[in-house]
Amino acid sequence: MLERYQTVRQEGQQEIVIRKSRFIGHIRPVGNEEEANAFIQEIKKLHRGATHNCSAYLLGERDEIQKQSDDGEPSGTAGKPILEVLKNRELKNVAVVVTRYFGGIMLGAGGLIRAYADGAVAAVEAGEEITRVLHTQVFVTIDYTWHGKVENELRSREVRTGETQFTDKVTVLCLPTAGEADLFVSWITDLTQGQAEVTKGDSVYYIEGE
Repeated sequence: MLERYQTVRQEGQQEIVIRKSRFIGHIRPVGNEEEANAFIQEIKKLHRGATHNCSAYLLGERDEIQKQSDDGEPSGTAGKPILEVLKNRELKNVAVVVTRYFGGIMLGAGGLIRAYADGAVAAVEAGEEITRVLHTQVFVTIDYTWHGKVENELRSREVRTGETQFTDKVTVLCLPTAGEADLFVSWITDLTQGQAEVTKGDSVYYIEGE
């Protein structure tokens, strides 16, 4: 799993007008090809009266799956520039559809490439770019006598934490970044003088800065 990657927060859309043609950029975060294709078909159905619904999607840790469609526009003038925007922004697991309603003025190949790229950028802006960072769940179980000290140290070091469970002991869910998990385990063990029971759990992505 990647330690961090760029994607978008949410589904979104934004319209721009270029020489009387309407270009509506749509974007959605997707987890697989089925979701990407379902999104594309959904937009095509929604805009069945449009001149074109051109699309691209990018999936996988190393961009293993890359697909594009010109949907009737001249080859290479629509799907490719949409895909290039996603690649240049280093976005992962996203699908984009740029819908065009022809305004009566021909744009030429260069104009189309720029227009569809701009439509993709508009879609990305609507979806809001974010960075997802991989964290490791670390469950720290301690006696109540250690709780205050551990809580203060976690806060001062700005360690992300989850739910705290109170039973006969206290179990704090700590969420260091995956790259720092081993160092965190060593640190918390030293801090509690080896009296903490420390268990690693799953790997989970969180949005950076939140």
